Amino acid sequence: MDAFPHHYKVTARAPTEGNVTLSAEGVPDLPSAAPTQFDGPGDQWSPEDLLVAAVSDCFILTFRAIAKHSKLDWTSLECTTTGTLDKDGRTTCFTAFAIEATLVVPEGTDTDKAQRLLEKSEQGCLVTNSLKAEVSLSAEVTTG
Repeated sequence: MDAFPHHYKVTARAPTEGNVTLSAEGVPDLPSAAPTQFDGPGDQWSPEDLLVAAVSDCFILTFRAIAKHSKLDWTSLECTTTGTLDKDGRTTCFTAFAIEATLVVPEGTDTDKAQRLLEKSEQGCLVTNSLKAEVSLSAEVTTG
């Protein structure tokens, strides 16, 4: 891992109408538009979708690193995050993120340890640690 601080640079470009194009070095461009709730077309990723996606993605990547370090064998992890956008006084902002995670581990795995590592992942997620909204985790560990 590189020494801190890390820097991430994204460029957004847009004409007067239509999609915003997001770009970063080394990855494909990503079109973006307002969500339907803000009169957008609903056929592109929106800033709101991307923020909620970042929570799910970071949770899984954090879990992957923690599980590897803790030598936990696992088969798959599915994470669905619901972000709540609301008014906080006069400001519109995300007020909560609810993470629902389902982890599948091999038969004979210590499911209590797996549950603890899921909780540790929620606490260690750098994206949610960077947000002021409340974060909750509902996690289930299954074998298969």
